[in-house]
Amino acid sequence: MADVLSAIREYNVNKKDIEERNDLVIFGDKAWQKTAKTNYVQYGTGKESVAKEYYTVDCILFLLKNVHLPHAMYVRQAAQGNVPVVRRPDRRDLLAYLNAETTTSGSIDKSAPLEIPISAPKLVPVPPTKRPAEESDDLEKKRQKFEEEKVQRDKERFAAKLDGAKSALSAPVPAAGAEKSTISTMLTMEQIAAMKAKRLATKRTTIKASDDEPSAFEQRSFVDAELAVSRDIISKERLWRTRVTILQSNGKLFAQNIFGILASLKAREEGKHSTVPSTHTSVSQSSTAKSNQPPTYNRYEQESFKQKEETDEFRIDVTKTFQGSSLKSVTEGVSTGRRPVEQPNRQTPRPISDARPPPSNKRTSRTPIIIIPASTTSLIQMINAKDILQDLKYVSAEQKRKEGVKRDNEVLIQRKRDDVTIPYRVIDNPMKLAHTDWDRVVAVFVQGPAWQFKAWPLSNPVEIFTKMKGFYLQLKDMPPDPNIKKWDVKVLMLDRNRRHLDRAQLQNFWEVLDRFVIKHKPNLRA
Repeated sequence: MADVLSAIREYNVNKKDIEERNDLVIFGDKAWQKTAKTNYVQYGTGKESVAKEYYTVDCILFLLKNVHLPHAMYVRQAAQGNVPVVRRPDRRDLLAYLNAETTTSGSIDKSAPLEIPISAPKLVPVPPTKRPAEESDDLEKKRQKFEEEKVQRDKERFAAKLDGAKSALSAPVPAAGAEKSTISTMLTMEQIAAMKAKRLATKRTTIKASDDEPSAFEQRSFVDAELAVSRDIISKERLWRTRVTILQSNGKLFAQNIFGILASLKAREEGKHSTVPSTHTSVSQSSTAKSNQPPTYNRYEQESFKQKEETDEFRIDVTKTFQGSSLKSVTEGVSTGRRPVEQPNRQTPRPISDARPPPSNKRTSRTPIIIIPASTTSLIQMINAKDILQDLKYVSAEQKRKEGVKRDNEVLIQRKRDDVTIPYRVIDNPMKLAHTDWDRVVAVFVQGPAWQFKAWPLSNPVEIFTKMKGFYLQLKDMPPDPNIKKWDVKVLMLDRNRRHLDRAQLQNFWEVLDRFVIKHKPNLRA
């Protein structure tokens, strides 16, 4: 749900007019009360036993209107207009956020209850209320006028019928011998009187309405009164928690903590963390434990279970060997100077370094890579990529060439985020990338034609935009390529002449890219 502080920031950055109507502030099709509270905490509140206080909508709008005034004169003007003031410690930080110089502020309380906007086109003006006596008099006069007109029309219709009957009675008597059927068809006065009585009886039952039944005017006034009461109730409602704000906190970031844990687990599963020291420790501990325990039977290590052989007085050394000795030396007992062959001790464990090759000392790069088109007709090229992505300002390639700037084969972008500088590598020739470098590609600027992805490891654009985020740079007065509507790419709309609007659009590029890297490639720098 959009909050009013973000709406004020968007309209202020885009230089849109904010409409004020009575006690409402209208932003397009949404409106808020002037006294509605934002989620920007006032300085000095929310600490220890002091409850949090938030700035209102009219307070922030009054600051934007009088931002050119000194603080003392601004406070004097606000006091005369009976408008709350923005305190001096909050003034610079709040203006920096509203002018899009910073993406967020530490004073914004993400867990604060949000004001519910009112749909501007559905605002129905409440008619002025009348006193009960005046309203009943108006209804009575309208009812009497309606009945008089109805009675007058009935009188005229019956008078026309009576005139026709009288003319028929005053007609000359037909000659003798005429048929009597013509006389019998004429209406008599009694029949006319009976018809008139029947008509009056029907009129009493159909025309006259019941006094208990409310009229159309009464129903309309009741609906308007109910609408006013409902609007007053809705304006006082406050949204406390949603499924988005429940995950937000002032002290911790859910994405950094959870995705950091998931990244460490993934790296451990892939074997990126060395476990040699812990293995050495476990082996030494297990060998110590085995030395303290009695040996178990093993059919392949019979020598360890045999006792020392007794040779009595012959003093025969059974560990010696006579290989390569002469018969004389053996029979006479002459020493040949040969040392007995030492048998390997099977109980000594081999070191882990012999069983497992040492880990590779080569470190993989964690620098993200951004690919841009190599065409000279593209809005973003190697010659102006640093101005667009690092300085957040669009400078055409023709202007850079006139200034004598030379084109580089690749550019290293230094992006500052939360007092940390993160490098990004920008290239326009993806054929130079090794097979392992494609995992570090996080974004690609598309130009439109599909031949841009020719000879890529993934030539299908649908698969490409699942591995990396796609962006399309477009001027407002230029039509986009038809393929852009088919692909999952983010369109960055720039104005041809107004350069002060570039920062907001290009800052949106970094926000979208940060969310993509944290979600899909947390092992890279971000």
